[in-house]
Amino acid sequence: MIEILRPTEMAKARHTGALVADMLQTLKNRSLVGTNLLDIDRWTEAMIAEAGAQSCYVDYAPSFGRGPFGHYICTAVNDAVLHGMPYDYTLADGDLLTLDLAVSHAGIASDAAISFIVGDARPAESVAMIDATERALTAGIAAAGPGARLGDISHAIGSVLTAAGYSINTEFGGHGIGSTMHQDPHIVNTGRPGRGYRLRPGLLLALEPWVMADTDELVTDADGWTLRSATGSRTAHSEHTIAITDDGAEILTLPRPALG
Repeated sequence: MIEILRPTEMAKARHTGALVADMLQTLKNRSLVGTNLLDIDRWTEAMIAEAGAQSCYVDYAPSFGRGPFGHYICTAVNDAVLHGMPYDYTLADGDLLTLDLAVSHAGIASDAAISFIVGDARPAESVAMIDATERALTAGIAAAGPGARLGDISHAIGSVLTAAGYSINTEFGGHGIGSTMHQDPHIVNTGRPGRGYRLRPGLLLALEPWVMADTDELVTDADGWTLRSATGSRTAHSEHTIAITDDGAEILTLPRPALG
């Protein structure tokens, strides 16, 4: 079932999106060389509680994971790309870290992810991979709007990733979101324009381009959750929750400007 939010629910969606964006920005700023992934998880738990929100992850137990997840944020380092379970690992200079966060507030969920390099090192391959996913996300958002089709989004995302030289895995991609975190429709990161469900105002979508440097094959870690590149190559992942409105696509998970 595809959920369409009522106009009165959109204010709640905007608030939840802003919460997720601000939490991710705070966590990025605190994720320094020497930071432990378990500390990031604890900080996330505290921020969710302070906001009066609920974690979408801690009790999550889908068929594709060995659930429940048991943590408050996904932390994927280097060759990990999706569903990264926090563990006792200390970040090093040059690590490529992806933080993926979904929370619910007042009955509406929001989901976003950012990839960035920890410390001062700037490995060229990692910089290029992050840039490609961010550009693909921008293209996917630009292709979304009332009357567009899911295939338009998929095609826009896939065109950027393919042009950048990456192969695309279609097992995991974007998804509908609303009163729950994962809903129909599934949005693959490549596709043909003009195909699929026609977008309607009130629809929330989480768009999430992700790539691995030299493969499209995933392997599952021993924790039953973390998905890694089959070759051990680095990965990147960018995600926003958007709302389809009468005027186009509204990004709900943009960080708010700092005061002062």
